[in-house]
Parts: sequence; C-alpha cells; structure tokens
Amino acid sequence: MAKYFGTDGFRGEANVTLNVEHAFKIGRFLGWYYGQKRASGPAKVVIGKDTRRSSYMFEYALAAGLTASGADAYLLHVTTTPSVSYVVRTEDFDGGIMISASHNPYYDNGIKLINYYGEKMDEDTIMKVEAYLDGYSGEIPLATREKMGCTVDYASGRNRYIGYLISLATRSYAGKRVGLDCANGSAWMIAKSVFDALGAKTYVIGNAPDGMNINKDCGSTHIENLQKFVKENQLDVGFAFDGDADRCLCVDEKGNVVDGDKILYIYGCYLKERGKLVGNKIVTTVMSNFGLYKALDEAGIGYEKTAVGDKYVYENMVSNNYRIGGEQSGHIIFRKYATTGDGILTAIKMMEVMLEKKLPLSKLAEPMVTYPQVLQNIRVKDKAAAREDSDVQAVVAQVAEELGDEGRILVRESGTEPVIRVMVEADSKEKCREYVDRVIRKIKEKGHEEA
Repeated sequence: MAKYFGTDGFRGEANVTLNVEHAFKIGRFLGWYYGQKRASGPAKVVIGKDTRRSSYMFEYALAAGLTASGADAYLLHVTTTPSVSYVVRTEDFDGGIMISASHNPYYDNGIKLINYYGEKMDEDTIMKVEAYLDGYSGEIPLATREKMGCTVDYASGRNRYIGYLISLATRSYAGKRVGLDCANGSAWMIAKSVFDALGAKTYVIGNAPDGMNINKDCGSTHIENLQKFVKENQLDVGFAFDGDADRCLCVDEKGNVVDGDKILYIYGCYLKERGKLVGNKIVTTVMSNFGLYKALDEAGIGYEKTAVGDKYVYENMVSNNYRIGGEQSGHIIFRKYATTGDGILTAIKMMEVMLEKKLPLSKLAEPMVTYPQVLQNIRVKDKAAAREDSDVQAVVAQVAEELGDEGRILVRESGTEPVIRVMVEADSKEKCREYVDRVIRKIKEKGHEEA
C-alpha cells in the first residue's frame, strides 16, 4: 500500500502534507530513473499544471529536481491532465507529471505521475519513488557540466492536443448554443478554443482563474451554476469540468444534470447501435447507480464493476479490450482516443451523439431513471480503523439487510483524502438520508471523526 500516492497521485495541502521538498525529490528520482532506462541522450519529462497558486512553486521544484538529475523538463504550463497524457504517448517522452488536486479546493495540490504510454504510473515505480522520498534507497548523484538538464517551453505540445480534439468531431457545431463551466481551472482557455473552432456559439463561466478560485462555486462539483446558466441563456447543452479537466458532467437543454452514469449509458447505446461496442460491455465502478444497470439490462448491454478510481476502470478496459468505461463523477474513458479520463473529449463525444442522432440530450438520457441516492463524507482520524470498526460494520450490515433487493449501501475509504464515504441508494430520498445518518452517527459515537 502506497504511503503518499493514492488512486490519483500524491495529494494534500500545499506545503503542509505535500511540500516543495517532496516535489524536488520526486523530480530528482524521476530524472535519474528515466535517465538509467533511456538508451541515449537525456531523459525527457513533460510537466503540466492547473491554475492553483501553489502549482507554480511545484512546477519549478519538479523542474529543478529533474534537471539536477540530468533530465530535460518540458513545460506545458497551464493545461489539462489528459493533455499531458496525450503529449507523452504521442511524442518522444519518457513520462509526464501533472500538478493538480483535481476537484479539491485551491489550498490543496497534487502530483500525478504518467508513464511512457500516457497511463497512470504503475505501482512498482510509485513504490520506488516513495522509497526515495523516505530515504530508503540511498542518494542519487547530481548531474554536472554538460550532463545537467534544461527546461524547455513546450506550449506547442498543448496546441497539438487542442488540434487533436478538434479533429475528433464528426460534424460542425454551427447553430448550437453551448455552455462551458471551466471551474476556473485547466480548461479555462482550451475548452472555448475547441468549441469555437468547431463552430459553436459558446457561453463560458468559470473562466477567470486567480490562483485561489479553482472549483470555488463552479465546475462539476457545483453543477447547479451551469444548470441555471443553461436555462437563463436558453442553451442547447452545457458541459462542466473539474480543476484539471479530466472529468465532465453535462446539463441538458432543460437544465437537468446528465452525470457520468448517463453519459456511459448514452454512448454505450450509441456504440451498440453501430456494432462497435466491443464485448458488448461497459466498465463501471461500484459507485454507479442502480438505475444505470437497470437501463443497461433493458438495452441488452453487459457491464463490469471495478473499485472506485478511473485507474481501475482503465485497467479493466485494457485487460478485456473494452472501449468505454468510467465513473458517475464524470471520469469517462474513451479508450480508442485516450488513456485517461478527458472532460473535453467527453463533451465532444456527447455532441457527436446529439448531432448524429438529431436528438436533444434530454431525450438521449430519458430511458435511464436514476435511483435516489445520498452520499455523505466524514473526515476521520484513521480511514481503515473507522471502516473496520466492528460496531460500524454491524450498523452497515443491518442497513443492508433492511434495504434487501430494493437498494444498497456502500461504505468506502477515499483514495485521496482522510475521508470515509457513506452512500445509500433506495426508493426514496428520505430512506437514503435515514440510513446514511445512522452510519455517520455510529462513526461519530465511536470517536473516529477528525476533530
């Protein structure tokens, strides 16, 4: 089990849990590690960052560590996580680093490592990085003289990614009124550039980052703002991204949310109709709604369930050659086009279905009826101790028994925060609330809540 890196990188409060020295040492190790593996010339690592104030500090620290170990650091500057993945896998890079805490508040940050194939870093390499962070693997020699690395401005890589996205559209968006909520994050310039180039009339919010307003009352974690925006401006559709734009939630022309489950349903059906749904299956996580599975059953589409995290979704897809998978939260992987979740790509794919089928998003999502769900997070001192507490488990088992076949309860640890997530689905919101409260109350009674 990794000490620092969770399901989506090394994440924590900037200069508290994750500090500038961590970043420098990660750069030092990766510069040396890739240098040992490269046949000739210096190792090449590409770095992207989101709009948090601390991202600049981590960018320079990582670049200093890389170059001190003899690697060249290519800077994409403010860009999306999937763009880093794209650049690594399509150009001659040994790996990539994205500086972002995704949907977390501005004072948090994260370091995501991407391998040679544009995928999330394998566990073996992560453990080697952690061993170096903790001083278990000895010192790494500093590069000297001509062996020192350099930094390279690589905004051109980001521009090539934008061109790639534009190339994936099957039709012009002329005449379509599209709302974009860029979360004051990585997508704030890229998303509009793509949709403008494709001919849409774009209406944008969450596009004025100041280093401290990323995800603040905007983006996919505050979808209500885009819902209101779409209705007020009578838009055809809206797309909301998170801080690093690897997820997307949609809003239909009526102002209704179309979440990751409905996106999976819509595109899964679209692929099946065209005979392109490989294995006739979609990959989901344990957090997907009951309603998705009912709708897929009715459509004659199978599904897999993985642990939460698009990393696990992708691994399942690769193992079985499936083409689409993702999470309710909006991390959707279109494996033919990307190796990670990509919010802007997801928006393009939803536009494709709307235009090819000549139907509004509300009609496409209509067959899937979402079960009422309540999800509550509680910050705890020790995630494992809280979840494994026998009294907490007894309450969870009792709730599961009472729900029977008419709902479900899921209690899990967050992969990126000191949080336990309690989720209940049932035939009414009131019942969901009652059962979630029962579990949360027991966690608090047993003294697991963080002070």
